[in-house]
Amino acid sequence: MKRRERTRQLIELGGLVAKADLIELTGDDRAVILGLLVEAAAMLRGDEREQQLTLWRRRGRRAFADGRNSDLFSAE
Repeated sequence: MKRRERTRQLIELGGLVAKADLIELTGDDRAVILGLLVEAAAMLRGDEREQQLTLWRRRGRRAFADGRNSDLFSAE
């Protein structure tokens, strides 16, 4: 069961990458996508962690509300 949950989590996270248009915007360059995520993780280790989380959470909620690529998350 744990393996199935982990697989679902990874699929959903991949869907978030797609919803953010990162695949298209980076030309599916996985090194660039990983670099973006590493940079975000570094920012979350900084002094302005809470402010950054608040900003990203707000933007994320707006993106979900926009309905762009909403078919990726129709099972939720």
